Amino acid sequence: MDQQGADSNFSATTRADGEHLTVTVAGEVDMATAETMYAAATPSGVARLTLDLRAVTFFDSAAIHALVRLAGAYGEALAVLPSSQVRRVLDISGLGDQPWLEA
Repeated sequence: MDQQGADSNFSATTRADGEHLTVTVAGEVDMATAETMYAAATPSGVARLTLDLRAVTFFDSAAIHALVRLAGAYGEALAVLPSSQVRRVLDISGLGDQPWLEA
């Protein structure tokens, strides 16, 4: 399933494998698109989430907030694959050492 936010520079594609959901996000995650990313990652019946952010080019405080909410919802069942831009933002915000953040 593909979802686009208000910005054409954003997409979130989901792939389910049983109770494991992979959401691949591309483009800019900001105030206009962060809630769409969150909604794509929180359907019912999902026990484990991989959030692939390797194609994300911009990540702001609204995106950080959505990510922290996802970490609260999934706990240890969350894995985040960051782009270099996302990694830099998370490092600056003090979230670079979270257990859900993949190398």
